[in-house]
Amino acid sequence: MRIVSLLPSATEIVCALRLREQLVGITHECDFPPGVERLPKVTKTLIPNDAASAQIDEMVRQPLRSAHALYTLDRETLIQLAPDWLVTQALCDVCAVAEEEVCEVALSLPGSPRVVNLEPQTLGQVLASMLTIGEQLGVESTARSVVDGLRQRIERVRSRSRWLRHPPRVLLLEWLDPPFSSAHWNPELVRFAGGVEVLGRPGKDSRTLSWEEVAASEPEVVFVSCCGFSLERTLRDLDQLRSNRQWCQLPAVRAGRVYVTDGSQYFSRPGPRLVDSLEMLAHALHPSIHRLPEGVPEAVRLRMKDPIEAQPVMGYRV
Repeated sequence: MRIVSLLPSATEIVCALRLREQLVGITHECDFPPGVERLPKVTKTLIPNDAASAQIDEMVRQPLRSAHALYTLDRETLIQLAPDWLVTQALCDVCAVAEEEVCEVALSLPGSPRVVNLEPQTLGQVLASMLTIGEQLGVESTARSVVDGLRQRIERVRSRSRWLRHPPRVLLLEWLDPPFSSAHWNPELVRFAGGVEVLGRPGKDSRTLSWEEVAASEPEVVFVSCCGFSLERTLRDLDQLRSNRQWCQLPAVRAGRVYVTDGSQYFSRPGPRLVDSLEMLAHALHPSIHRLPEGVPEAVRLRMKDPIEAQPVMGYRV
């Protein structure tokens, strides 16, 4: 069996189901588990590596209006790989190769590989998609075992959070310029972790926010996980907010409760590490009751160097 993954999350799922040896091709963004990045890449992106966040946002909006993705397939490499299966998605119109292109290419490849299409919008649907892949690829028993383990971890977090009497108001941001609310499964993660998401809605798309709307939501905790960005890249965008008065006046910022993580690795990938994301978030919100499991990184906490009343332009310390 020869599998090509067209999503970083699908690559992680395939490997979690112990099919790493059958994986023959990946996307240019696939980087986990370690070692998969050495496999042949079958996609490329039109987004420049040095593009600013506002520029990337505009580039994304143009394909949304024209129904063309920002990613394309390398057909020659696909022909050489001769896959039996292509694992793709139809959830986001611009964050992966368009579903129509995948199906068209599949029909033109030798042997007409079968396409597994994923479209989860909630945490439960993410787990269900893992079972679907397991069933399609002939490892249903393994998939059930992996998903059962993930469900147990989720329930442990949820059970501890149920005892909280005053869950904090949380704003999970998936982009900063402009700000975007959390989407799909992420508001669920906030609730399971013991918080109240103030702007994101479970199972719904993220949406552009104004800074006035962000300020009016009065979050007690802000958690930043910019979709597709590393921790270092996100910190650069946060540094640009030091002169944003509405940002600086947020209760979470004034209290030093701003947390940042790698949005490329966590929260935006609908695969096994969404449970890592939940555990990371729960620990950030309530470290006294949610222990951080071994292997799950701690979110970076940003604190103000000086009181905002004393200095309008803010500096951070980690």
